[in-house]
Amino acid sequence: MPPSDINPLRGILLKVMSIAVFVGMQTFIKLAGEGIPAGQITFYRSAFALVPIILYLAWRQELRAGFQTNNLLGHIKRGLLGVAAMGTGFYGLVHLPLPDWIALGYAMPLIAVIFAALFLGEKVRLYRWTAVLIGLVGVSIISYPKLTVLADGDLMASPAALGAVAVLVSAALGAAAMLQVRQLVRDEKTATIVLYFSITASVLSAFTWFFGWSELSWQQLAMMVMAGFCGGLGQILLTESYRFADVSTIAPFEYCSIILGSVVAYVLFSEVPTSTTLIGAGIVVSAGIFIIFREHKLGLERRAARKASTP
Repeated sequence: MPPSDINPLRGILLKVMSIAVFVGMQTFIKLAGEGIPAGQITFYRSAFALVPIILYLAWRQELRAGFQTNNLLGHIKRGLLGVAAMGTGFYGLVHLPLPDWIALGYAMPLIAVIFAALFLGEKVRLYRWTAVLIGLVGVSIISYPKLTVLADGDLMASPAALGAVAVLVSAALGAAAMLQVRQLVRDEKTATIVLYFSITASVLSAFTWFFGWSELSWQQLAMMVMAGFCGGLGQILLTESYRFADVSTIAPFEYCSIILGSVVAYVLFSEVPTSTTLIGAGIVVSAGIFIIFREHKLGLERRAARKASTP
């Protein structure tokens, strides 16, 4: 970035604001209730995110350029992965306490390291492999109390178990989407990636209507619209944050979401993080921060991919 644009404090502030807005998005989804299908949630999240995104790109005079692409198939692949990741993630969100959902979602960057080694041929040395394994231990600690129902062979008996499985699947799909974004940023602008993802996600998730959507009350509709708007606004704030500071400066603040999410969960839903969630989250956060700094030290290009990714 140009030296004149470097402003770490501003970048950190924008990053924290994006986290707060994304937690707001998650809160609106939980407040809307458990009866809304994940595909329907994904549609509202994607479609109404387009409003702030289009206004933002128009304000920056990047809207016309945002529609120009030489890799439409790549955007469709990213859209398919992203929709699947959001759908499974939202299913988990309505069936798990918010702190647990956030903590399990931290598995995504760990899985992304594994996928990068397997599918992109990226060299992952001992330090990062160790951090990934330690992080996955933390994920296991968070998941174990919910997945013990598997030992009884009755997964359907526990919505929390299904939710935990869905979030872990979402993390894997999100990691695959991140790899696709890393391919796209080589030739495509960030604005193009963000815009096409919101459009393709809206179109693809709209097809879930054929599988049955819930009839929403005015209150639920308002919450779904606000969730979508928050998703788009959070993406804008996230993108802007990387204009002012390096990824190694900003990315660790992603983990403040567990603090904010725990406060919101306690105040609105009377949800208190369990000891296993806190211990597991601490392990995962430590491993994630180590990986962030290690990647920065090795000079891996992750900044553009993070800007174009959609939580």
